[in-house]
Amino acid sequence: MSNKSTFIFESASKEKFSKYISQRDGEVKLGEIIAFGKPLKRSKYLILGIEESIGPQANIGLPGSENSFSCFIMRFLNMQANRFIQGEDIVIIGTIKAIMPFQDAKSGRKSIEELDELVQSVLEEHLSIGIIPIVVGGGHNNAYPIIRSVSNQFQNAINVINLDPHADCRPLEGRHSGNPFSYAKDCGALDHYTVIGLHKAYNSEFLLTYLDDQGFSYTFFEDYLEEPEKFSADVKRFNEGRGTEKPFGVELDMDSIEDMPSSAYTPNGMSTSQARFYIRQLSRNTNAVYFHFPEGAPTSPNDEKVVGKILAYLIWDIISTDNL
Repeated sequence: MSNKSTFIFESASKEKFSKYISQRDGEVKLGEIIAFGKPLKRSKYLILGIEESIGPQANIGLPGSENSFSCFIMRFLNMQANRFIQGEDIVIIGTIKAIMPFQDAKSGRKSIEELDELVQSVLEEHLSIGIIPIVVGGGHNNAYPIIRSVSNQFQNAINVINLDPHADCRPLEGRHSGNPFSYAKDCGALDHYTVIGLHKAYNSEFLLTYLDDQGFSYTFFEDYLEEPEKFSADVKRFNEGRGTEKPFGVELDMDSIEDMPSSAYTPNGMSTSQARFYIRQLSRNTNAVYFHFPEGAPTSPNDEKVVGKILAYLIWDIISTDNL
């Protein structure tokens, strides 16, 4: 790789991550059981960390999403290996890191093209049918290479559902966190797209028209203020209907959660319990083929606790036998 590269991939090893594990007599932590580096024959869940905020900043968002994976992993590795989650089917393959700082939107959007290629190549090197990638951290820009790599795996366009205040289907104006799904649709990797919980005040008429023109599905957060039970009904309806009849990806933008430190903070949004419900419901569907948790942006010690722990809970919800 050229010295001018903006990003690098660092493979995981037990030695690199052992510093995060707090051992106690009579307890077994996930970090003592899960695999690091290459997937094993028994691996079902592959975790990739992404540490960058160039994508959000190139979309005029806040920095901080480079920090969420490290906050998550130190808490996830210290969860208990017990009857609900044993950890033998999990592998952490490593992290993709930004090694050059964000400068401006123009150069940032060019850098994201490089990141797209790296994310896609790392996933395709480690993926095989039957392994479910879970990508944690970075900006929502990374949905595009994830969708491309998984669609290549299945040799067909896939569907995607996204819990997000924003549609993230901005114009093809250069890559950033606001247009991963329009780029994925344009290249033929995305078939049907569903976005749940759009905020009416933060989606342009262009975006709404684009969703309509493409025949995509969407709901509004404001409708859940009027009818709170409608959220769970919409998630269940998706899980039983159009969108899940073929392989589909599951996206959860951390911006969607109320008061979550994120790249586009919202003081009014989904609760953490609603976010967990969404993940628990969709992870039960055998056609769910990837999970992506971008945009958490902790910038203080307290932020790190909040973002790290909710991410640990969300990934636990995917993998635990309690949810099978």
